Amino acid sequence: MKKFGATILCMTAAIGLASCDNQAPPSESATDNTAAQSYTVQKIVPGSPFHGIHGLTFDANDQILVGSVVGQSIHQVDPETGAVSTYIGPPNGMADDLEFGPDGTLVWTGFILGKLFAQSPGGPVREIASDLPGLNSTAFSPDGRLFATQVFAGDALYEFDITGQIPPRKIIEGMGGLNGFDFGADGKLYGPLWFKGQVVRVDVDTGVLEVITEGIQVPAAVNFDSQGNLHVIDNETGEIFRIDIETGERTLIATAPTNLDNLAFDSHDRLYVTNMSDNAIYEIDTQTGATRTVISGSLSSTAGIAFASSVNGDRLYVADTFSLSYVDPQTHEVHDISRIISDHEYPTDIDATEDQIVTSSTTAGLVQVWSVETGEMTRRWHDFVLPLGVEFLDDGRVVVVEAGTGKILAVSGEHGETRDVLYEGLVVPVGVTKIADTLYFTESETGIVHSLGLIDGAHAVIAEGLDLPEGIDATLDGSLVVAEVGANRAIRIDPNSGEVVVMTENIPLGYPGFAGLPRAFLPNGIAAGAGGEIYVASDIENAIYRLTPN
Repeated sequence: MKKFGATILCMTAAIGLASCDNQAPPSESATDNTAAQSYTVQKIVPGSPFHGIHGLTFDANDQILVGSVVGQSIHQVDPETGAVSTYIGPPNGMADDLEFGPDGTLVWTGFILGKLFAQSPGGPVREIASDLPGLNSTAFSPDGRLFATQVFAGDALYEFDITGQIPPRKIIEGMGGLNGFDFGADGKLYGPLWFKGQVVRVDVDTGVLEVITEGIQVPAAVNFDSQGNLHVIDNETGEIFRIDIETGERTLIATAPTNLDNLAFDSHDRLYVTNMSDNAIYEIDTQTGATRTVISGSLSSTAGIAFASSVNGDRLYVADTFSLSYVDPQTHEVHDISRIISDHEYPTDIDATEDQIVTSSTTAGLVQVWSVETGEMTRRWHDFVLPLGVEFLDDGRVVVVEAGTGKILAVSGEHGETRDVLYEGLVVPVGVTKIADTLYFTESETGIVHSLGLIDGAHAVIAEGLDLPEGIDATLDGSLVVAEVGANRAIRIDPNSGEVVVMTENIPLGYPGFAGLPRAFLPNGIAAGAGGEIYVASDIENAIYRLTPN
């Protein structure tokens, strides 16, 4: 999985986030009134059991085990029916890659946690190693030795003692991103270098590395079938190649949807690949190139949402973590704007106008601006500390909620070099919206909704005592709508009186966040439509709900 969390691994220690460990409980001042208007609640985009999927392997019965970093879980999937169950849940189930050892021990990499986990048959989960951020890929050699790599938050290959008693042995570093690897019958390690477009062979005893083939755009993983044929997937193009390990010659055998992450063969040499954007597992016919969907989802890992109208019609834009997408409110179909990780860098929150889209990426510390007409990125601004909410201003500036510093910034300039501090001293601010010349923003850990005059700088508390308010938007009638995550509900707030009205309850909100980061790390978005309808993103289900006034 490409550098998801590499930035936050470095940021977590720097920002401390002490406020998350000393949270004030919700106060009693929030006023919950009976809704003056009832709503019909409809799930317009169905959910998915995954939150982005990555490495996969097979158990003795050819059942698929697949890992999720954001979902912090390992899932079991029936390759014939697509039925899914949770094998190991959060947080220790976080797995970027996983493999069974000769004795049936399952080993997996906790990418964000920097840990290598193992579970022997019938035994408890145990740590083999820790303090290795970016642990990414793992495999056993033919003689049963265990290896794993750091990628994106490090760049090294290690050998591990499966008992965890002996410290890891570093074999080689600075390779260029040795991602999903496998061992050949010759005992050599074969793997892709994500950042160099190469497939290489490594002698794990000497550390000698040879390039077998190159020119692949983003090689994500390799795997051997039982006949010794090496296969590689290209994350950026969706192409799947067979490689002659003696000559380096590549043969294209299939093309699947882009944003592939890993691949594996079952005991019958049937090839399966994972796709992050689609939360999908595909079976690939290596003879015909045909693709069969085992399971897939409309959205991958939903976060912020924004509604906008343009010449293209009404659209509900979605910061979908592994994709930048939009939903057609009429057909409920999901369309991708970008599936290429290097383009959109894991979008977290989003705002849109008739001609522009702006996204934040918490993990990469980025804010990006996109053209609605072309779907192309026009600006990319770096070096934000956990950016969450974003909002266009009428004067061309972009408001960025910087959760890592507790600041509300107004950003301008071709390279985002001008960053005016509009307000600071907040405890994990999350969402932002505006009505006329006033900004409104949520402070999730304190349960407060604030207002700030853009002209006079006047600040006020609009509502308090809320339970983890995250996404916020302004409606056409001048109200505020908020996703109150801790209470699993959507509320409406009168910005003048502060009156809180519950629109609907029991929406699944608040998927567990990573240890040491704010719970709003991937915020639950809320957006007001053009006809009075309200949209809410469920991060637990990866679904979109629509609330239509009766």
